[in-house]
Amino acid sequence: MLTCLIGAIYCPQITKAQNDTVAKSATEALADHMTERGLRITHDNELKFFNCGHDKFVNLFEDVRQAKSFIHLEYFNFRNDSIARLLFQLLAEKAKEGVKVRALYDAFGNSSNNRPIKSAMHDSIRSLGIDLVLFDPIRFPWVNHIIPRDHRKIVVIDGKVAYTGGMNVADYYITGIPEVGDWHDLHMRIEGGAVDDLNRIFARMWEKVTKEKIEGINYFPREYGVRMPHGNEDLVIVDRAARKTSDAIRDLFVTMINSARKSVKLISPYFVPTHKVRQALKRAVDRGIDVQIILSAKSDVPLTPEATHYVGNNLMKRGARVWLFEGGFHHSKLMIVDDEICTVGSSNMDARSLRCDYEVNTLILSKRLTKEMVDLFEAQKPSSFEIKKGYWRTRTAWKQFVGWFGNLLTPVL
Repeated sequence: MLTCLIGAIYCPQITKAQNDTVAKSATEALADHMTERGLRITHDNELKFFNCGHDKFVNLFEDVRQAKSFIHLEYFNFRNDSIARLLFQLLAEKAKEGVKVRALYDAFGNSSNNRPIKSAMHDSIRSLGIDLVLFDPIRFPWVNHIIPRDHRKIVVIDGKVAYTGGMNVADYYITGIPEVGDWHDLHMRIEGGAVDDLNRIFARMWEKVTKEKIEGINYFPREYGVRMPHGNEDLVIVDRAARKTSDAIRDLFVTMINSARKSVKLISPYFVPTHKVRQALKRAVDRGIDVQIILSAKSDVPLTPEATHYVGNNLMKRGARVWLFEGGFHHSKLMIVDDEICTVGSSNMDARSLRCDYEVNTLILSKRLTKEMVDLFEAQKPSSFEIKKGYWRTRTAWKQFVGWFGNLLTPVL
């Protein structure tokens, strides 16, 4: 059915079967897509969104305090500042109580932030009973370690609750940074069957790095019939594992856009989409879909804002509506289709996330939960300005050149 759906958009000759597929709702189309890819939809979930770092960390710390058996953490980086120190202090206390604590972080993510964990601190943390592991340490000749990196954000506690989304562990999720102001992001707390899927992803990466298998009733109690906290929301965990499920999140994005019947809304911090995603957005605009995009006016990465604005301006000229957010930096990774389904996760809309790194997104097949994201999307507009025709000419010649040049580098950004 996915082939029919894509064919209906690519081919000028549209068959009756293709018309039937296009007529499906976004939820139905995505359910078919998940089935074809062998991804499971779990129906028993409870999910809570966090759109600020304070709320995420308050809830995470409380769940960590309640841990009885194990805590698994997988992050792109733990920034060496106060929130990370508090977290490691709490994890050390849990380790003393007999809770097994495993923590994995990415070597490039660590070295690329301005407050990295040094080797002495790494060893000190391990001495506290925390099994702390570095993914792919960067060694000579260095270039061999550029890709792939582990960009996921996952915490699983006792197999009962999981956290995932776009936030690492750093003070600036609460305090912001001087260069861009307040830091906006999205994260989630999940109970239900999707917790097992996130724990499986962690377990595979842990085994890849340490050779230790994580299995059994202690880690996957639902598989052994143990009743666990749950709700009634449908979720799909979509994992991008380098060289194994390399196209999983790219195809999720493309299929969501292709399935839209009314609208596509997205917030993206580094909006330089790969060719297939960009073409899907263009086709959506061309067939009359209301495409709305919120981008940040500023960025924490040089070159990216100009390239992002260049792409956004081109889509605006084609018919999309594009806003530049001025209330700080929006690091959120959000896509909403037809106001009935959405996805939140670690994956950016750039080549690095969609072609290189380990990523994880959550597809949310719930109108009730998606309504929360629609409301959040609309709440960003008063702090944004909508770009109109002629906007690009108001920028300096240098910024126009940087945007054009950055767009050329899309395959490697």
